[in-house]
Formats: sequence, C-alpha cells, structure tokens
Amino acid sequence: MKLPFATSARSTVGIEWEVALVDRDTGDLRQVAQTVLDAVRLPNGQPHPGILQELLLNTVEAASRPSPTIATAVADIAELIELIQSAADPLRVDLMAAGTHPFARWDRQKVTDKERYTRLIDRTQWWGRQMLIYGVHTHVGVEDQRKVLPIIRALLCYLPHLQALSASSPYWGGESTGYASNRALMFQQLPTAGLPFQFDHWSELETYVGDMLHTGVIDVFNEIRWDIRPSPRFGTIEVRVCDSLPTLREVAAVSAFVQCLVEEFSSSLDRGEELPSMPTWFVQENKWRSARYGLEAIIILNRQGDELLVTDHLPVVLDRLEPVASRLGCLEELSFISEIIATGASYQRQRAVAGAARGDLGAVVASLVNELRANRPLAPNLSSRPDQQISGNHAA
Repeated sequence: MKLPFATSARSTVGIEWEVALVDRDTGDLRQVAQTVLDAVRLPNGQPHPGILQELLLNTVEAASRPSPTIATAVADIAELIELIQSAADPLRVDLMAAGTHPFARWDRQKVTDKERYTRLIDRTQWWGRQMLIYGVHTHVGVEDQRKVLPIIRALLCYLPHLQALSASSPYWGGESTGYASNRALMFQQLPTAGLPFQFDHWSELETYVGDMLHTGVIDVFNEIRWDIRPSPRFGTIEVRVCDSLPTLREVAAVSAFVQCLVEEFSSSLDRGEELPSMPTWFVQENKWRSARYGLEAIIILNRQGDELLVTDHLPVVLDRLEPVASRLGCLEELSFISEIIATGASYQRQRAVAGAARGDLGAVVASLVNELRANRPLAPNLSSRPDQQISGNHAA
C-alpha cells in the first residue's frame, strides 16, 4: 500500500498533554471526562478541537495547534488547561498529571463509550484494561518524507534521556514498583506499542502497515502506538515515549528537547551526513534501564557500547543543542532540562513526598495537583498540600 506523508513546515511543533481528573476531597480518579468535554463545547455545540476524549473517562487531553515555536504551543496548552479546570471546578475535581495515578485501581475505571476503544479492550483484554496511564506526545514537522526514518532511528539513541527526564510513574495501584517509569513497561504490552521497527526505507514501512491492515491487527495507522512513530496525516514525527509530566514547564522542556533533536538531525541530513543509530538490542536495553532507574540510569551511548550516567551525558547534549535552540527560539524552554536534573524528576519528587508523609500516597496526589497549578516543582513536604485536604492512607 502507499502511505503518503503530508506536507508540513519544517520543525513546527504540536504538543498533546494527557491529564487525569481527580476528586478534590479523596484524590481518587473521577469518571467525569464526558461532563468536562460537554462543558467546553464551542458556542455552536461542536466539540472543542483542542480538548480531546481519551480511552478512560478519568482523562482528557489538551492538544495545541501546529505552532512555529514551543512558546506558542505552550501558550495554547495553558489556555486549554485553564478552560478544563474551569469546567472541573464545579464538580470538585482537580487536574493531575503523571505517568500513572499513585493509588487508583485500574479495575474501577470506566472506558469511554466509543467503538474504537471498545474494540481495543475487547482485543487486548486484561492488559488493555490495565492501561491506566498518561503521556505527553510531541509532534515535530518534517518537510521531506525521505528524512523521517533516519531521524527516527537517530531519536532512538535519545529515547532513554527523554524517558528518564519525564519518568513520573513510580507507583501503581498503591504500591511502589521500584521503577521510575512503570508506564513505560505497562504500555508496551499492547500489541503494536513499544519500540518502533528500525526500517531503512519508506517502502518497508508501507509493507508493514499493509500487512497489519490486511491481517486485521490494525484498522487505521494511528493504532500503531510506537514510542516514536511517523504521523503521515500531519507530516510529523511524533515522540510518544514521555510519561505525562506534572507541570507545563516540564512539558515545554521535553518538547523543546525533541524539537531541537529533530532539527539538528534534519540539518545533518541536509549536509549529507550519516545520522547516529544503535542496534535494536542496545535500544531495548536503554529503554529498560531508563524505565527502571530514571535519572540514575547508566545508558548505552552508541553502537560501540560506550556507557555513561544519563545526567552526565545530558549537559553535553544540551551544550551541543544550544545553537539549534537559539535558532528555533526555544533556548529558555530547553534550559528547563537543567532544572529537572537539579530539582529531581517527578518520580524522585513523588518518592520524597511519600517518604515525608510516611507512605501516604494521598499526599503524593496532592503534591501533583499543586505542582500543576503552580507550574513548578514543589518542595516535598506536607505543607504544600491543597486547602482541601486529601484524605485516606493509601500506603506505598
């Protein structure tokens, strides 16, 4: 089959941020997404184009318009979040963003009444019903389809950096998993999720998609849920590996990192240079290490097998990307990466809050709610809890 790649302006960016709807009094998830979506409809009754339905009724997604800069996309998202919160306030519901909810039970969540979600759950059964997870997706425009697959292979070398920076799912169903990103390993259980195949030619991707459609594995291209995938409909590369992040400031940081990498690789291809790549077995190991250890992961850097602590490699990469960020107008947002390293990634902050609260994961939810509202990491102590105290001793 033919898989046309849409025309897209180079290095334009779009951001999608999945947020959870939590009860203001208990901190548990609320199944009120449809009520929120109805409240934010346009004056003509049509659904809001930037506030989207998701698999579960405890989730909504804020999606920016295609934007020339990270700042423009982030401003879009900020307006959408304000609109969502205004619809949630009368319900006594707050917004929370992380890769997973710290203590909610997956078997108590309701699936959105939509045919494609019903088919997904029917096919994937127990694993599909457990997808109580949230992510950030960053689209970056690529002007030439021939660049897409080489750039994706190169981005896989930086998958552990992105996963470590965004890791925010150390708890699952009230238990400490020992992983920085439990979401990473949960999500890859779906049949077409996880790491992408490293195709060399667009025709190989077309063959793969044709085979998946022919055998009924997928009905549409978007059911290929790789960590990094082409998005032919938009003419972008979509990076989906990141856990949902508690603050829009952190969302901006990882999105700027993605945008800069794509632009750097695109420029290298313009100069006729070969892009970096790594064997599948190294990429797979890096994914596991960053999911397990987050910013404490020692990652594999290249096909020679050289290794380095991810927090030692990140400053080298950021220094290299600085001219690219300056050109793209996202130097400030890229600099936020250093803040994440200094203050700790979300999984580290969540563990600190749980420790200070003697294992009460209600305090973790409260901290995540407050971080989203404040748009900055907060000190891990109980004094940062909301005015409406979240009750319950959901022990880690």
